[in-house]
This record gives sequence, C-alpha cells and structure tokens, in this order.
Amino acid sequence: MNVLALENQLCFPLYAASKEIIKQYKDLLDPLNLTYTQYLVMLVLWEEEAISVKALGKQLCLDSGTLTPVLKKLEAKGYLARNRNQDDERSLRVTLTESGKALHKQALEIPYKVTEFLPLEPEELSVLHELTTKMVQKFQEQEK
Repeated sequence: MNVLALENQLCFPLYAASKEIIKQYKDLLDPLNLTYTQYLVMLVLWEEEAISVKALGKQLCLDSGTLTPVLKKLEAKGYLARNRNQDDERSLRVTLTESGKALHKQALEIPYKVTEFLPLEPEELSVLHELTTKMVQKFQEQEK
C-alpha cells in the first residue's frame, strides 16, 4: 500500500466533502446575505444572544484574526453589536440585534435543505456527526 497515495489519506475526503458542503450552503445563504462563516457566527448568537469574542472564537475554532473581519461585516449589516465588557475593558462582547434575531426565522429551513443534498442516510449522517464531533473535541482538548 502506498501510504502517500491521495486515495489513502483520511484528510482528503474530509477536506473535499467539507468544501462541497460549504459550496452547497452558498446558494442557501445568499438570500440571507451571509457567508458560511457569518452563518456559523449567527448560529451561535441565535443560541446565546450575547457572548465574548474569545468564547465565540473558541466555540467556532476560529482565531481572532479570522473572526474580527467577520464580526465587523455582520455589525455593518446590523445583525450584531460589538461592545467592550464593562467589567473588563480588554474583553469584547458580541450581542445579537433585533435584525439579527429576525434573520433567525429566515434561516430555519437551511438545516433541512442541507440534509436533502447530502448523499447519506439519516443513520449515516448521525454517525458522521458523532465521529467528526468527537474529532473536533479531541483537537480542542489538545489545545488546552
């Protein structure tokens, strides 16, 4: 077995599948005027409504250099507000605005539409989600 053959790499099918899934999201997110990364931020805010930038970055596995421009664009669109934490001026908080809350309703169908184009059975999707989540959690533990 050639260990360096592309077909023998675990990373390649994960990369290629991720790329294709994100490409499919584009058509679903364009009507909401969101990129995929902006959508991820909004998913967290629809759950939390307010969160520190540091906690948001940790949850999304994004560094501040990647996250800051995304937050600035979402703020310019009126979906969130960025404010310094009154207790700790070094900490920046992100808060969902009314426009951001309203966007939630428009996004409700996206997860269902995504599963429609994935070529896996519901049980397979569940196993895939469980395994990839386990991988991400292990990577995050190693970073601590």
